[in-house]
Amino acid sequence: MNDASPAPASAPSAGGRRVRVRAPELIGKGGWINTGGKDLKLADFRGRTLILDFWTFCCINCLHVLDELRELEEKHRDTLVIVGVHSPKFVHEAEHQAVVDAVERYEVRHPVLDDPELTTWKQYAVRAWPTLVVIDPEGYVVAQHAGEGHANAIRTLVEELEAEHAAKGTLRRGDGPYVPPEPAATDLRFPGKAVVLPSGNLLVSDTTRHQLVELAEDGETVVRRIGTDGDGEFREPQGLALLPSGQVVVADTVHHALKLFDPATGTVERIAGTGRQWWQGSPTSGPALDVDLSSPWDVAWWRGKVWIAMAGVHQIWTYDPETRTVEVAAGTTNEGLVDGPAAEAWFAQPSGLAATADRLWIADSESSALRFIDTEGDGYTVHTAVGTGLFDFGHRDGAAGQALFQHPLGVTALPDGSVAVCDTYNHALRRYDPASDEVTTLATDLREPSDAVVVGEDVVVVESARHRLTRLRLPEEAVRVEAVAHRTRREATEVAPGRLRLDVVFQAPKGQKLDERYGPSTRLLVSSTPPGLLLAGEGTGTDLFRDLELNPELTEGVLHVSAMAASCDDDPANEYPACHVHQQDWGVPVKVTDAGTARLPLILAGMDG
Repeated sequence: MNDASPAPASAPSAGGRRVRVRAPELIGKGGWINTGGKDLKLADFRGRTLILDFWTFCCINCLHVLDELRELEEKHRDTLVIVGVHSPKFVHEAEHQAVVDAVERYEVRHPVLDDPELTTWKQYAVRAWPTLVVIDPEGYVVAQHAGEGHANAIRTLVEELEAEHAAKGTLRRGDGPYVPPEPAATDLRFPGKAVVLPSGNLLVSDTTRHQLVELAEDGETVVRRIGTDGDGEFREPQGLALLPSGQVVVADTVHHALKLFDPATGTVERIAGTGRQWWQGSPTSGPALDVDLSSPWDVAWWRGKVWIAMAGVHQIWTYDPETRTVEVAAGTTNEGLVDGPAAEAWFAQPSGLAATADRLWIADSESSALRFIDTEGDGYTVHTAVGTGLFDFGHRDGAAGQALFQHPLGVTALPDGSVAVCDTYNHALRRYDPASDEVTTLATDLREPSDAVVVGEDVVVVESARHRLTRLRLPEEAVRVEAVAHRTRREATEVAPGRLRLDVVFQAPKGQKLDERYGPSTRLLVSSTPPGLLLAGEGTGTDLFRDLELNPELTEGVLHVSAMAASCDDDPANEYPACHVHQQDWGVPVKVTDAGTARLPLILAGMDG
C-alpha cells in the first residue's frame, strides 16, 4: 500500500556505529486503545525496545505485518513493546470506533495510538503503510523498515538491543502496558462473507472467531459451527463459493489457502495453498497444494473454475478442480487501476467477486472501484465500471464516470442484470446498472457491509461491524443521499523541475548479504500518474536508484515506486542459507516547485545516511 509525506531527515553514520536519532513524542487525537483507558507517553517505554507499527486497517500489507510480528512480540514480551500507530487513509478509518473495531477484528494484542490527523505519522516522516520504526531503550530511533518481510531483520536487531542494554544497565524487564478488551457475547463476530446452501440455510464466515457458522433460513438461528475457535482449522476465513456439487470453497485468508467444506459430511479439506505466503519469485502456477497463495479474500465459481480474489498480491487467480491446479488469471502484482488484457492489468486489493453469465465482477477495494473481467477475442480483458484510482473516493451517485465508492468489499449479482456493491466504508448498499451505466444507493445505515446474497425477493447483507446479517427488501426506488467526494489526505513532496534522483535505501540486516547467486537480488519499478509526468526513468530495472526526468509542462502528479530486495544469511559454511524477501510499494504525490528537492529517498530498510 502507499502514501507519502515529507522526506525524513538524514542521519549520518560515524565510524560504523548505529545511527541514533531522538524519537519524537507519540501524539494522536483519537487517544489510546488496549491500555485500560491509560494515556501513554514515550517516557513510559523507557528501558524497553519499542517498535512503532504505522498501519491502517484497510491495508492488506499492514495485516501481513501484524502476523509477522506476533511471534517476536510473544518471545520478547518482557523487554519489547509494540505500539500500533493507526494512521488512516480513508475517511471512515479516522472514526475512533472504527479503529476500536479493527483492533478487535484483527486481534491486535498491543497498545494502539489512534492518530486520525496523522500527527505522529508526520513527526516520524513516514511515507508508506506499513512502516516499522525501532526505538532503543534510551529513546533513540535506530531503524526504519517499510513494507513486508522484515521480521527476521527486526528480530536480530531486537536481540542485539536487548543484549547491549542489559550490559549497559539501561534495560528494564517486566509486564507491558497492554490491557485486553472485555470479550463480547454475540453469535457472530465480524462476519465476512455469506452463501446460500442448497438447503436454504446460510453459511457465514465468522472471521474473528476463525469459524464457519451455518444459520437457519431466518439468518439468526445457529444450526452449527464448523471449526472450533483456536483449533487451527481456519484463520480469519472470508470468501465462500458454492460449487455445483453442493460443496463450498472457503478462502482461508490468513492461512493463505483454499479449503473445501462439505455440508453433508461436515469435513474440511485443504485444496490449494501451502500455508505459506506467496512472495515475488515464487511459482504462479502448478499443482494447487504446492503453490503458495497470498491472502485470498473471496472466491467465485465461474466458467468451470474457482476464481480467487488474491488481495495480498493484487491479482486474480483460478483453481481448476479437475486438474487440481492454480494459476494467475489477471494482474501483474503492481497496485493500481489499469485496464486492458488480463496479464497487463493492475488491481488494488481485490476483495469481492460475483459471477454472471458473461462477466466476473470485482470489488477492487483500495481503488474504491467496481471492475469486471470478460472475454474479448481469445483472452480475458479487465474493465473498470466505476472508479478512477487509489486516491479518489466518496459517496456520489449518478453517471458511472463520476460516481464514487469508498473501499467496497463485496459485490453481488442481482436478478435484473445489475449488481449490488457493498460500499463498506460508506456503510451503504449501492447498485450499478450496466444498461444505464449509472450508480444509485439502495440502503444506508449499514455498518461496514462486506457481502450480500439474494434470497427470493430480498437481499441479505453481512453487516460486519454489527456482527449480524440484515435482511432488506430490494427497493424499487433508490435512496437519495448527499454527494460527497474525498481524496486521500497526504502532503505532496516538493521536487525541483527537471532531473530527480530516486534512491531506495536498503541496508541488508546484520549477518546477511544481498543474494546474488542467481542474478540481481533487487528490483525497482517506476511509473507515474498521469503517465506523462515522467519523460525518462519509467520502467523496471535492477538498481535501487534511478535518475528521473520530470515533464516541465506538468506541476503535480503521483510517482508509483515498487522495490524488492532479497538477502540471505552470510555464512560461507552453510550451503543452503536462509533467505528473506523485503518489498514495498509507494505512491508518492509530488509537486514541482523551484524550491523543491532534487533527491527523493524512500526507505525500504535501514536509515538514510
